[in-house]
Amino acid sequence: MSISLAESKKAVPFSREQLESVLKRRFFFAPSFELYGGVSGLYDYGPPGCAFQANIIDIWRKHFVLHEDMLEVDCSMLTPYDVLKTSGHVDKFSDYMSKDPKTGEIFRVDHLIEEVLEARLKGDKQARGQSADISANADKDNKKEQKKKKINLKVKALKLDDKVIEEYETILAKIDGFNLEELTEIMEVHKIGSPVTGNKLEKPISFNLMFETAIGPSGQLKGYLRPETAQGQFLNFSKLYDFNNLKMPFASASIGKSFRNEISPRSGLLRVREFLMAEIEHFVDPNNKSHDRFDEIKDLKLKFLPRDVQQAGKTIPIEVSIDQAVSTKMVDNQTLGYFLGRIYLFLTKIGVDTEKVRFRQHMANEMAHYAADCWDAELLTSYGWIECVGCADRSAYDLTVHAKKTKTNLVVRESLSEPVVTETVELSIQKKNFGPKFRKDGSKVENWLLKRTEEDLIKLQKELNENGKIKFNVPTIDYDIELDKNFIDIQKVTRKEHIREYTPNVIEPSFGLGRIIYCVYEHQFWARSEDPTRGVLSFPPIVAPTKVLLVPLSNHDDLLPIVKNLSKVLRSEQIPFKVDDSSTSIGKRYSRNDELGTPFGITIDFDTVTDHSITLRDRDSTKQVRGTIEEVIGAIKKMTYNHLSWAEGTKDLKVFESKIEDEE
Repeated sequence: MSISLAESKKAVPFSREQLESVLKRRFFFAPSFELYGGVSGLYDYGPPGCAFQANIIDIWRKHFVLHEDMLEVDCSMLTPYDVLKTSGHVDKFSDYMSKDPKTGEIFRVDHLIEEVLEARLKGDKQARGQSADISANADKDNKKEQKKKKINLKVKALKLDDKVIEEYETILAKIDGFNLEELTEIMEVHKIGSPVTGNKLEKPISFNLMFETAIGPSGQLKGYLRPETAQGQFLNFSKLYDFNNLKMPFASASIGKSFRNEISPRSGLLRVREFLMAEIEHFVDPNNKSHDRFDEIKDLKLKFLPRDVQQAGKTIPIEVSIDQAVSTKMVDNQTLGYFLGRIYLFLTKIGVDTEKVRFRQHMANEMAHYAADCWDAELLTSYGWIECVGCADRSAYDLTVHAKKTKTNLVVRESLSEPVVTETVELSIQKKNFGPKFRKDGSKVENWLLKRTEEDLIKLQKELNENGKIKFNVPTIDYDIELDKNFIDIQKVTRKEHIREYTPNVIEPSFGLGRIIYCVYEHQFWARSEDPTRGVLSFPPIVAPTKVLLVPLSNHDDLLPIVKNLSKVLRSEQIPFKVDDSSTSIGKRYSRNDELGTPFGITIDFDTVTDHSITLRDRDSTKQVRGTIEEVIGAIKKMTYNHLSWAEGTKDLKVFESKIEDEE
């Protein structure tokens, strides 16, 4: 009894070692500077890796920039110190690390805790005779992997107390939300030391992840390699708003390299120091975060892991429609929900397994103080759940801090159809009287007054009216300040506003394209059940590095003109292809291109000479059909660019039973 293609793909257990062997052997990627021993966390992409990445970027642009009418910008990777100081990166863009004082080896604390506790849980399952394949690290015991990572998680198969198991699982569910003090306590309570030597580690400290540099020959202008692409978009807001004809809402987008000096990059392409990002900044009215195309995605069901579930120590997601998630305020607003839906559709379009996607909400202590809500699209891999896309409502924080620092208005001004009457309390200062009274302290007093809130001014007004003067202290002045109406006046002012001025809020979807690419590799890799050494990368045709493999039956002179002509046709149709006219068997030629993810193969044989027909092969099922060159090229275009299935795309072609065995 034959099994289905889906069953065939699952027949052989996934092997990360086999996948990485294929990716490196076929030069999807390789360690940078390998001839010199390499540098941890730096990788080069080879021809298929470059082509695959380019296709992912192309789909991203079409799916977001074109579909949403976004304004794309390309900003400098070198960023002055002041910009990142203002944004908060200099002070807060950090991870926590701990050092082995005897060997000098450094570990990222949250990852170390995660690995050790998962290994202990795995040992408990082994002791109980259960399968130790926990989802977060399915093959941690692979010896080659351990050697490569320099981590040897040898854990005895010991039964754990049920209370301890529950505590471990709770910690793992909350691992992304712990602060430095909490992580330090976990390490001490659960005796987590170096997994390499068993040595006790130093107390965890904060480590800023940005690469510091000097701009210019003098070295006086301090800067950094950017850790994200967002800041350039915020700083160009006024230009973008003007380019958009002063219309709101609108979105900008940027694709480019970012840099993070990772503490201990040990997860291949998932944790690197130089990586490709694609970020969107959707500028929206803070009083109206609805989205005019919300209906397009509202019925889409996603797997949500909200913060209350995580706080309960659970990791089972809730599957509901986006409409329900927004209406119940689990997701803060329509625009945020809209982008969660669009993110999901993009991921599944490029080959992410729909069963291995979830959206995890940031917990309160994990989320930035200014953010209204934040969700991560996480993808399940052999390394566990990996954050690949962040989608946050950043409120008005970024534009506000940059406007304040540069004394520039980064605002929207809208004409009101009906004027709005407003009543405010305003402060007037008689500056000419400040100099004689306060001399060099005059500006300090003035600045103190100007920083008062409206509530503060109401209290000062009452004091001024009742006493004829006000008294207060300025922290940087060592004497009491006393002012009467010769120096200040505080009055309620009523105005008719014909213009509304506001700082936009920002919804920010941020994509780690390198991580997404690796996850697609894992999700689409499988081995043929009849021969587990034959790996296949089942990329969707639209993102496959090469779409077609041309395979002439032999190098006979009669076939060469046909190969040349067919190559010309494929070029004119802009269909990426390769010719394999080596002396190896057809089976081997197809097999090695299955590893490259090539979805279609065209066989040119001696029947082609007489009747101009060719054979089309499907990578996944190895089914074959036959038709004219025009019919086959048409079918390839439909399956590649119109997203038709094999059955739909080849329904007008004749089923073909190959006379030539796929020899290996």
